[in-house]
Amino acid sequence: MRILVVDDEPKLTSIIQRSLTEVGYAVDVAHTSDAALEQVDVESYDLLILDVMLNGSPMDGYELCAEVRRSDPDVPILMLTAMGTIANRVTGLDGGADDYVVKPIHVLELLARVRALLRRSPKADHPVLTVGEVALDPASREVTCRGQDIELTAKEFAVLEYLMRNAGRVVSTSELIDHAWDSNYEGYSNVVQTYVRYLRRKLDAVGASDVIQTRRGAGYVMEVHS
Repeated sequence: MRILVVDDEPKLTSIIQRSLTEVGYAVDVAHTSDAALEQVDVESYDLLILDVMLNGSPMDGYELCAEVRRSDPDVPILMLTAMGTIANRVTGLDGGADDYVVKPIHVLELLARVRALLRRSPKADHPVLTVGEVALDPASREVTCRGQDIELTAKEFAVLEYLMRNAGRVVSTSELIDHAWDSNYEGYSNVVQTYVRYLRRKLDAVGASDVIQTRRGAGYVMEVHS
């Protein structure tokens, strides 16, 4: 899952980015409305978190929300702002926001609201993803196979979730990087291969061998068996 955070406070943005990244989301950051619109034009996001006051920007968060909503009516938008009057809330929600949260907010509550929005998103698939005997619950972030829990790191979970959401379709390495890592990723080129190997090892241990197939030169696919 890929999230865009738009806020002009670098310290707060860094905290939000780190908190979301630690639980497996790929997170991009924009500090102005112009930068946010450029990101939205070139990337596909599963959720946006917007501040209202964006100093140095031609648009405030309300206007940015409305602009994004015109081009993407389905992407979940959470407004996170210090502006907390009833009038502010009404303006944000009427402008297209799916949730309106007043700062300060505890990280655990923010994560819960993000999970709730992603569950309700029209882009979301079934609440619990199942491929063969492997089941993944995006809400609880639990993965099981044949009744056995599979302990995954945040990044392993992100890779597996994207493959399961696209079961039966070949997913390229670059597509996985786009959705499981953020736009600033400049690491080694075989990172996806490495994480797929980790996943296969853990799936093999619970009897789910060969669930993730390699399509040489094309990418990876989670096979849907009858």
